Amino acid sequence: MKKYFLIIAVFASAISLKAQKVDLNQKKVDAILAKMTLEEKVGQMTQITLGVVGTQTDGEINPEALKNAIIKHKVGSILNVTNHALTVDEWHNLLTKIADEAKNTRLKIPVLYGLDGIHGQTYTLESTLFPQNIGMAATRNLDLAKAVTKVAAKELRASGVRWNFATVLDCGRQPLWSRFPETYGEDVFIGKTMGAAVIKAYEEDGLNKTTAVASCMKHFLGYSASRNGKDRTPIYLPEIEMREYYMPQFREAVKAGASSVMINSSIINGMPVHASKYLLTDILRKELGFNGVAVSDWEDIKRVYAWHHVATTPREAVAMCVNAGVDMSMVPSDFTFYDLLIEAVQKKEVSMARIDEAVKRILMLKMKLGLFDNPYPEENAKANFGKTEYQTLALDAAHEAMTLLKNQENILPLSKSKKYLVVGPGAQSISALNGCWSYTWQGKEEQWYPKDSKTILQTITAKVGEKNVLTTTVKGFESPENFDADALTKVAKNADAIILCLGENAYAESPGNIADLALDENQQVLAKAAIATGKPIILVLTEGRPRFITNIEPKINGILMAYWSGKKTAEAIADVLFGDYNPNGKLPFSYPRSSGEIVLYDRKPAEDIREVFNDDVHTGYNPLFAFGTGLSYTTFTYSNLKLSTKNLTGDNSLQVSVVLSNTGKMDGKQTVELYTRDMHASISPDMKRLRAFQKINLKVEESKTVTFTINKNDLAFVNASLKTVTETGAFKVMIGDLSDEFQYK
Repeated sequence: MKKYFLIIAVFASAISLKAQKVDLNQKKVDAILAKMTLEEKVGQMTQITLGVVGTQTDGEINPEALKNAIIKHKVGSILNVTNHALTVDEWHNLLTKIADEAKNTRLKIPVLYGLDGIHGQTYTLESTLFPQNIGMAATRNLDLAKAVTKVAAKELRASGVRWNFATVLDCGRQPLWSRFPETYGEDVFIGKTMGAAVIKAYEEDGLNKTTAVASCMKHFLGYSASRNGKDRTPIYLPEIEMREYYMPQFREAVKAGASSVMINSSIINGMPVHASKYLLTDILRKELGFNGVAVSDWEDIKRVYAWHHVATTPREAVAMCVNAGVDMSMVPSDFTFYDLLIEAVQKKEVSMARIDEAVKRILMLKMKLGLFDNPYPEENAKANFGKTEYQTLALDAAHEAMTLLKNQENILPLSKSKKYLVVGPGAQSISALNGCWSYTWQGKEEQWYPKDSKTILQTITAKVGEKNVLTTTVKGFESPENFDADALTKVAKNADAIILCLGENAYAESPGNIADLALDENQQVLAKAAIATGKPIILVLTEGRPRFITNIEPKINGILMAYWSGKKTAEAIADVLFGDYNPNGKLPFSYPRSSGEIVLYDRKPAEDIREVFNDDVHTGYNPLFAFGTGLSYTTFTYSNLKLSTKNLTGDNSLQVSVVLSNTGKMDGKQTVELYTRDMHASISPDMKRLRAFQKINLKVEESKTVTFTINKNDLAFVNASLKTVTETGAFKVMIGDLSDEFQYK
């Protein structure tokens, strides 16, 4: 008993110390705020890009421009790179110069630097890049997501950067959207659980530690719901849909302790989100309980006036956004926000109380990050950069992302003694394996990638030897030689099979806008030429979103979805193709057949109705590959589904168990997914919703009982009154090919 009292006492003491530290930080912030002028406060709310204070040479600072920004305009935050990633030492040199200049200000308030480390530390050379979020969602592995995040945090901090603009919590329900690869896919549960795990991993060590950075949940709210799929275009989103599919991810991230939030660049139902007090104050602050820093996205306060025309002057746009709840403006290329906000306060268009509220949040974040104690890059953090074990982790993550979509007549794994023709634009492309935010914003400039980065052609050659590999490809995704159908036809005569590497080259944000999900015509021509040879074909897709392959899929023998899986993508692909790794990824989205059939797995019952009985008219859920698809080289069976009760009541829990067995000839991992269906509700219920998952590793002939615990909150939905409720009635629970029903009373 004494031991338990001791544990309780230690726990209570830790909570008390944390509370005391927060209180002490608040007193320090209040003391600083009391000394600040209006200009100093507004400067803290101003964020500029590095180019404003830099030179044309990456990593260099223009001393006069820096002085103008920090001394004259009191700027409190800087972001970005000029063009490309820097070395750790270059980052330390640059950030030291910025910290030195901040020391020359009256109150010596440190500058907070932020970067977009989206799948690793994007902007440091030789950093470790992992799968994009869409690939991490395919792993269905929360522990793995946390592990790669902690490496990203360490390498950011080793570079001297303490604020990361990640993770993206936008729900990927529009596959045309150019930021789809940054999402966790179409499912709410994966998005909210993996997103919260990542947020926690960034920050849980303590923001003043060299193994943590401040996270940023983005983009609040509904950014991915673009009607036409183009980035930063208008969104029309009923609040019931917004609350059901787009808000839960942010609710969980707030609970996980997110320090900051970035705002949706678009307009929802005609209102720029940056200017919406309802979204930024009533929902984000009051309902969700967020108390961190709200930062605009790139130039978005200016665009409230220039693009959206809801403000009559640039100053009115500034006032609208600050009053709505934006604390910091990513201006980013000038000091107009600074000038206009000072004017707005002087003209009483923005209250000093609102300014103080925003500045307190910014100063508190800097305080928590330890910037007031040491504003300089931490030398001891360098030891956490580029460790050998990070490469092993990168391979683990890429392995688990690999998603086998088709394996006709078990053509895979391939023999290492046969001869293969490796073709397609992805065969010798590094950028097409990594995607956006990879050493540059767009990720296309391969000269900045680590020299030991491998292509698919190289890793396949390493498996089977040069004498067993043929190719018609060259480096560079867009190189014309990579689409030479005639060359393919000639060389294929000497091959036993064709490994066809198609998909997308890297892109980010608006440059990734497309009008159609169809593969480029030249890739389709190449695929048809491969089919015409009559050789077996393995299609390897390296892409950030699902591009249509419906017209070629019937003639393809095997299909591997590799996503943009980071540094070790090529190694993971080769390992899967030749049986050195058993694939276990699961699609985090529904792979559509055509533009007229983009129906998501959690559809409504009416979407499955076929009123026209014609095989050429497809309705309902009819994807090329369903959400959750992911084959293995072994076989798994489900049996003995059990519910702890058939009558779930009140706040009680329901245990659901199932036996998973490896009945094949290879050890393997399988994600066991639990879905539920509300059979009848006050509004039309979804056909099925993912409520829980576990990844299980089984040896040949091994079985394991997998148990889930759910309660009424797992069955809840947003009703017509915009309330989250669980209604009484019948529910179905589904795992694999098994199902059972219970009543909630």
